Amino acid sequence: MPTSFGGTGELLFVGTFNSPDEIARKQITTGNADAEARWIESYEGINIVNNVLSALDVVNADDQARVEGEARFIRGLLYFDLVRYYGQAYEGGEANDQVGVPIVLTPTRGISDENDVTRATVAAVYDQILSDLTTAVDLLPPTNDVYAGSLAARALLARVYLQMDRYADARDVADAVIESGSFALTPSYAEAFMNGSNSVEDIFAVQVSSQDGTNSLTTFYSVPEFGYGDIEVLDNHLALYEDGDTRGDLFFERGGVTYTGKFNNQFANVTVIRLAEMYLIRAEANARLDSEVGASPTEDINRLRNRAGLDDLDDDDVDLDFILEERRRELAFEGFRIHDIKRLQGSVGTFAYDANELVFPIPAREIVANPNIEQNPGYN
Repeated sequence: MPTSFGGTGELLFVGTFNSPDEIARKQITTGNADAEARWIESYEGINIVNNVLSALDVVNADDQARVEGEARFIRGLLYFDLVRYYGQAYEGGEANDQVGVPIVLTPTRGISDENDVTRATVAAVYDQILSDLTTAVDLLPPTNDVYAGSLAARALLARVYLQMDRYADARDVADAVIESGSFALTPSYAEAFMNGSNSVEDIFAVQVSSQDGTNSLTTFYSVPEFGYGDIEVLDNHLALYEDGDTRGDLFFERGGVTYTGKFNNQFANVTVIRLAEMYLIRAEANARLDSEVGASPTEDINRLRNRAGLDDLDDDDVDLDFILEERRRELAFEGFRIHDIKRLQGSVGTFAYDANELVFPIPAREIVANPNIEQNPGYN
């Protein structure tokens, strides 16, 4: 998604493309091209996975478990993004019977009335995500070159559990990833980004080569010489960084306008999960549970601060609010903000976390083609 859905007051979209402008203004139409593309491409990916899973018997016996695990990891990842954008937020301790997205687990090889699927509940979609990812953990080797291994599946599970307020589970699987020793923080913050091959911090990344086409992150977020320069970083965001924080140095100014420096390489890999997130998940969960599994919250936060050139803090300085602010600084522009606002029941500008405007519409083409699919409130 080329513009930040949760960046109101901290980012400003100044481009001429209508679809990202609608998203930035929270005035999305059912024909929005970006919302439609996310839906179509996600279900295309899910259908590829379903085809692979249906044909495992033709895979070499020694490779079947790994191939199934890789496929289930991808399907879990796709459903997690779909349900968070097209359904109301999961709320811990609630029934979560609000409509989510259709769950399709078999290949679509032709069009008939059987393809007119309905939307499953948010709870059912999360159950499917957990089923795919926990199965992937059991099937995959710990690391798997540039493909998902069991540690990547655990890391994604930690993210899912955090979204569900399952803090003990989130803490424990994040701790397992950290303590595996398979990943390390890059020496400097800037080194975690714009890499042509996976860094030591990358748990899972989309591989990009010089033969690939345009990269929307570069196109919209980078400085004008690398893209359109359509997303400006505002003072409200820059004020989050204290003096000496090298994370606050990863910005570029052009003509009085500030841009993030995380995406100035069109052919860099796109990081999906990196180790810093695991430290933040473990720190937050430990703080909420008053525990110190793996490390104290202060120790984990100080790891990230030290990497950013900052001094250690004492336990009295690192409460839950500080950890959440640290999460905003460390993971800025990486797609977390809108989902954190929803799980923490905050707001985006004047829109509460459960506002209709913070949920994407089901694309109009789907409503026309499928009489059984229900549109989200506010888009009828």
